[in-house]
Amino acid sequence: MKFEAIPLVLAFSAGALARLHSVAVCVSNRVSHPVGGTPFSPSYTWSTSYEILPAETKCACDYYRARHTGDEQWDSCPDCTFDGNYCNSAGWHIGGDEMNYYCAELCHAEGSEAN
Repeated sequence: MKFEAIPLVLAFSAGALARLHSVAVCVSNRVSHPVGGTPFSPSYTWSTSYEILPAETKCACDYYRARHTGDEQWDSCPDCTFDGNYCNSAGWHIGGDEMNYYCAELCHAEGSEAN
């Protein structure tokens, strides 16, 4: 049996890519629960419900719009806009970890959710 090392290396390096988003919100009261299947079946899925916090989302979106920490796509969000409910970025500049930090640490939400 012959194994190829290159595809394996590529598979592991792909996990290092950033997860970028075009829409994000700050949330609270996050609850996950199973919605189908059994724990050992392929159809076992989970659903998450949460409350969207517009004031905290605006706070985090404002912080993200002012962010300029480097040259990566998620290091700044020049097109971040708050529409009354969501923080939007047409250029997909919103990093999930960064938004979660702003929501949880600076704007007093439980965390964040994004597309």
